[in-house]
Amino acid sequence: MHIILGGTGRAGSATAKALLARGEAVTVVARHADKAERLRQLGAEVGVADVHDTKALQKIFAQGRRLYILNPSASPKTDTDAEEKKTIASILAAIEGSGLEKIVGHSTYGARKGEHIGDLGTLYELEEGLKRQPIPASILRAAYYMTNWEMSLETAKTDGVLHSFFPADFRLPMVAPQDLGEAAADLMTEPAGETRLLHVEGPERYTPADVAAAFAERLERPVKVVTTPRDKWEETFRSLGFSAPAAKSYTGMTALAMDTPVPPISEVRRGRVGLPRHLEEVLDATHPLH
Repeated sequence: MHIILGGTGRAGSATAKALLARGEAVTVVARHADKAERLRQLGAEVGVADVHDTKALQKIFAQGRRLYILNPSASPKTDTDAEEKKTIASILAAIEGSGLEKIVGHSTYGARKGEHIGDLGTLYELEEGLKRQPIPASILRAAYYMTNWEMSLETAKTDGVLHSFFPADFRLPMVAPQDLGEAAADLMTEPAGETRLLHVEGPERYTPADVAAAFAERLERPVKVVTTPRDKWEETFRSLGFSAPAAKSYTGMTALAMDTPVPPISEVRRGRVGLPRHLEEVLDATHPLH
């Protein structure tokens, strides 16, 4: 049995679907069972637990042999770093004595030790925690989510504007949920003792200008990139409802995303779903032409 913690999110759902398509038994952990109803209909079992409830998690983990960990994102209205470190601690404690034979941890490009750098720091702590425990563990580091651009759909449609913290010509690795799901399923089904660090991104690297062009083509209207200056990032996050600690953390994470070299393409796994295809699927679902 494969246990997926965070299985109702985009990457987690894609992983569950990929495993189910291979005939694997899957249990999706959700805080509320109704959130996993669509996956249950596809054949997944559902384990209900709050990620802060270590004993409940351990009980579910004990029912499986392999575990995929996606640490849930904290609300930006909170101190996101502090909250996400709490859930990581609960997950790591639940692994102890679980009887699992293999773990795959979901992380991010650029994960590193540091404070006020968002997921780069918190997911590094998850990676290090998995290294310290005895169960064999692989790490999947995901590129920038293509799904992040979906927040710009409304302004692209109504105002012809794509807001970005990155310059219009800044090229960065991006990845779609389907490619993450297939990569995670591969790691989950490898021999128990085989572990590795795997970077995953899409077939090409894209710029915000590419995103705007894809929106423009599908929406049949011009879309321009409006870049937020670096010295306005923290203020902008605050205006979006982020707490002061979260705004500082996301600002630090964004800066590192721009300033840190990414792995060479020759050293990463490249998926099949390109940005235009991903955005077209999203737009077909949310902004049909007819």
